Amino acid sequence: MSGFVNFNGMMLPADQYSIMAGNRAYLYGDGLFESIRVINGKAINLENHCLRLQEGIEALKLNVPAYYCTSFFEEEIAKLVKLNGITQGGRVRLSVDRKPGGAFLPDNNHVDFYIEAYPIKQNNFELNEKGWKINLYEDIKKDISPLSAYKTKNGLIYIMAKLSAQEKGLDDLLIQNYKMGIIEGASANLFVVSNGVLYTPGLDQGPLGGTMRMQIINLALENEVKVYECNISPQNLLVADEVFLTNAINGVIWVESYRTKQYKNEIAKKFVRLLNAKWARP
Repeated sequence: MSGFVNFNGMMLPADQYSIMAGNRAYLYGDGLFESIRVINGKAINLENHCLRLQEGIEALKLNVPAYYCTSFFEEEIAKLVKLNGITQGGRVRLSVDRKPGGAFLPDNNHVDFYIEAYPIKQNNFELNEKGWKINLYEDIKKDISPLSAYKTKNGLIYIMAKLSAQEKGLDDLLIQNYKMGIIEGASANLFVVSNGVLYTPGLDQGPLGGTMRMQIINLALENEVKVYECNISPQNLLVADEVFLTNAINGVIWVESYRTKQYKNEIAKKFVRLLNAKWARP
């Protein structure tokens, strides 16, 4: 790994140790993160990322400085992106973790921030050429809780789902809540298309409150496409015209098949065009 990372404003070599012993995110998953897309060398949709981050900070009872705002993180990210020579596409991971100290009960609620930035080949959003093959993840269900919508450092359910998908020769497995509602993929939010209408699990069902999920909802409404937030069942997948997944880095990921059901990708293509019209201007 080459380049630099940003630890509390200090630019440190990425190939050297740069988090403190006792880091609570490492020990307990006691922190939050945001995955942010870079286009034309600039982090996009940062305001919504910082809004979700602030809501997660309040949920985890973290004590952050008043200057932790969108403009502050925009500047810190921009310095690192420039230092790492990223002028086109890239991805940024912004972490806010409770400071070291204490066991399960922390010594204090102050925080450290940590930023990583890496180039990626694609500068614009591009639809995957080969559609994903998906199924349901049966082993672990996700709780509906006050923390469900935030990107906490506790991501084991997503890791195990990805490992299980790999073992089965699939691209992804869809995660369910304890009510057996289908809520999300292992690294993306879920959209189902029937008769030109979008359906996506509501946040009350327990999915991550994805920033790209919200972008797609807003773009749909702006372009007079109906969207309903509701419970999604396996039967909904079997009668759908399209299924696609969304996340901040990839944008839209079209699904080719769920079990024996095959899908089109016309609506997925449309939203990739809309995303690029919004963000990919020179």
